[in-house]
Amino acid sequence: MPDRVSPFGPLRYVLSARAVADTVRSLDSLREVRAVVADAVQRGSCAVPDLVAELIAGPNAGSALFREALTDVADGICSVAEGELKDLLARSGLPMPLFNPMVYAGDHFIARPDAWWPELGLAIEVDSREWHLSPEDHAETLVRGRRMAIYQLNVLRFTPKQIRTEPAQVVAEIRAAMESARDRPPLNLRTVPSGEALQRVGRPGVVSGRQSG
Repeated sequence: MPDRVSPFGPLRYVLSARAVADTVRSLDSLREVRAVVADAVQRGSCAVPDLVAELIAGPNAGSALFREALTDVADGICSVAEGELKDLLARSGLPMPLFNPMVYAGDHFIARPDAWWPELGLAIEVDSREWHLSPEDHAETLVRGRRMAIYQLNVLRFTPKQIRTEPAQVVAEIRAAMESARDRPPLNLRTVPSGEALQRVGRPGVVSGRQSG
């Protein structure tokens, strides 16, 4: 039993981070593990350091996918679709972007694109209805798109289904956009990488927070 619990009458519930850790250790699909971990962090149910503490304190059995999903979330991955985009880019040999960084013109916030190559001014947005169910969310998506256009960000949009079922076409379009972007001057924008600092959690290469100018 954990040291900290949340009592509700005669019942005692574990805190969110422990519940997430216990749940994902029983799963055998990286997609499902990413969904649970990313959703918990995205909705503010628990923070990355809390999940790291549970990973370290808990058993090694069933922890490999948990560890990988945590690394993704610390790198800025906020959804299953973004994780699948990351996997696709890793297989393609293309340079890896920053995921969900904050992009500014001076002190003016522009957007937080799902994937971003600051040196190329190239962004990817994964358009999923799951995160845009309300009219307010849809309106904000349109406003963000206009801001990105005003500051000349080159934005490619893909659906989660396209990433899963048309990977070659997605990679070809990204590659072509990268080649075109190399011929234009760099944008005078500032990028702040996303995510909380994640300490090494048991294997080389598990770090977060790439730096960009």
